[in-house]
Formats: sequence, C-alpha cells, structure tokens
Amino acid sequence: MKPLALIMLAAAVAPGQIAPTLKGAYEGIFRIGAALNPAQFEERDPRGNPIIAAQFDTISPENALKWGSIHPRVDGYNFEPADRYVAFGEKHKMFIVGHCLVWHSQTPRWVFENENGEPLTREGLLERMRDHIRTVVGRYKGRIGGWDVVNEALNEDGSMRQSPWYRIIGEDYLLKAFQFAHEADPRAELYYNDYSLENEAKRKGAVELIRKLKAAGAAISGVGLQGHDKMDWPTARQEAETIEAFAALGVKVHITELDIDVLPRTTRQNTADISATAAGTAQSNPYTAGLPEEMQQALARRYAELFEVFVQHRNTVSRVTFWGVTDGDSWLNNFPTRGRTNYPLLFDREGKPKPAFAAVVQKAKTN
Repeated sequence: MKPLALIMLAAAVAPGQIAPTLKGAYEGIFRIGAALNPAQFEERDPRGNPIIAAQFDTISPENALKWGSIHPRVDGYNFEPADRYVAFGEKHKMFIVGHCLVWHSQTPRWVFENENGEPLTREGLLERMRDHIRTVVGRYKGRIGGWDVVNEALNEDGSMRQSPWYRIIGEDYLLKAFQFAHEADPRAELYYNDYSLENEAKRKGAVELIRKLKAAGAAISGVGLQGHDKMDWPTARQEAETIEAFAALGVKVHITELDIDVLPRTTRQNTADISATAAGTAQSNPYTAGLPEEMQQALARRYAELFEVFVQHRNTVSRVTFWGVTDGDSWLNNFPTRGRTNYPLLFDREGKPKPAFAAVVQKAKTN
C-alpha cells in the first residue's frame, strides 16, 4: 500500500510523470531535511517514515544527541537511541546532523557540579566538556557529517548568555568546544546554532562572536539560523540581510529548525527560548477543527517568500531542515502555549502535502 502522502502527490501530476519531492526539486541547490523523533528513526511511524524516505536527504535528531539524553549520568552514556538515529540516516544515505554538543538547556545539573554539589572549577568543567565531546563525536566519527557544537549562547540583545558554561569557564568555552569537536573528528562540519538572529541586535552579537571565533582559529564552518518563524516575522529583507551578514564572514548558513507559527501570539517577543511559555485562551487556539483554506494559502505564500530568499542565496545556504515531519509532530502544538493545534509544516496530520508543499517545490523550479 502506498503511503497517503505519496498517493496525494501522484494524483497531482499527469499520467507518466513522477510526483515531485523536496529533495528532488532542490537537488543541486541545497539539502532539505527534517528533525526526527524516536518513533521515526526507529521506523515505528507508518505515516511519517515514507515521507522522510521520499522527501528528505538530511536529518537532525530532536533530542537523541542532547546531553541529557545521551549522557544522563556522570558515569554512564546511553548510546542506543543515537545509534539507531545514525543507522537510520545511513540506511537512507542521508547527510546526518548531530544536535547538539554544548547547550545550557537539557543538560543535567551534575555536569556543572562536583560530588558535593558545588560548582566545578573552570578546569573541571573543561575536562568534563572535553570528555563528553570526544566520546560522543568520536563514536560517530565519519558517520555524522555536521555538528551543532554550541547552541544558543546569546541573549536577545546580542550579549553573552550567563549560562553555567559562561559563568564557570568564561567566554572562551565556545572556542574550547569547537577545538574539542574538531580534534574528535577533523572532517566534520561544525556549526554555531541560534534563534532570532534575524533581529538586528542579536545578529550583530552573533556576527561579532563568529568573527572572534574565526580569528582565534576555531574550525567553524557554518551558522545555523533556527528559523522558528511567524507569519509576519522575519521579513524577507531581514532574512536576506542575516544570510548576507554571515556570508561576509566566510561561513555557510544552515536553516536548521524551520517552522512557521500560524496561531495568534501569546508572547511579545519573537523567541524560541523554551522557557518563554505563556497561558492561552480560546481565542489563541482558533483552528482546532482544521486550518481554513485562506490560512492554508497564506501559509503557502509565506513559505514561498522565505524559500525565494533561500534560493537567491544558494551559494551561501547549504541546508534547510524543518523541525518535524507533519503538523502533528510539531513542538509548536505545545510552545509557547500548551495544548494548541498548530499547522507549521508542509505535511498535515494525515501526512498529506499542504498547499505550502507545492509552493516550496515551485520555488525551486522558478529560480
């Protein structure tokens, strides 16, 4: 039996023609990917797995390689989920991304403390970071092609986030993280990844950060723009200016966690900070019965606008990865407000391609 999504695609083309796919449309332009949950990389998702195999040529893990998942105890690693994730990517001949090595969130408290619960010294935390990175990157050397080495090190104003990494080690914790990752796998691409870099203040801070890292000899090859976007933010101009700012530094740009929130705002800021939660009302969850056609078309136009920018900057943009496969998988059903029904991706809850899918495919053909 053909998966529903592929039946839908096949019905949209003339007899004898091959249904379009995202990876086929963007071959030679940039890679197209999705973030996978355990059911998907363990091949237990009958709706999502055929879409992943047909549509994408690169994958990222939602959680399997974050510190709290892979290294939950000071004396023990849990490699089984990550091993299955990497094996899935190899089976389907995909470019495999590792997300992420150093982050202030989803990192156990013990990482920053000694056996007495006191803060580690700078030397102690550097040694713990080195051991983790060498162990994890070393295990997948030559198999994972690119790593989000440091995730979300900046505040919204572009200043350094006062995370435990920063407070204990200092600003050079980023340089050390890139150094350890490069030593563990000299051929892997290494990225800095963050959200809201389209905002001018944060973008300026990131540009200065990348400039300093490169000047200090960090083997940083790319910057990840998370791409947790709204229907009205960022503008096409903001997106283009952001890509161009990093291109000027000689690094590639990756759109790493793309989705578009179609629901009314419940927070003031354009942020993907997972601590920025908010209560909702009936008015903030208006599409429980389905996304109206006019909103489907508006979402399609919004995706087309963004992909036009990405394609225009194809010499800098190396990858576009969606944060999820179908609308039902999306974290935006519970962020920033829990229990809402959101529609941020290209495939609906039944695995059918939405009008936004056709709009994205068409942008590859017209540029």
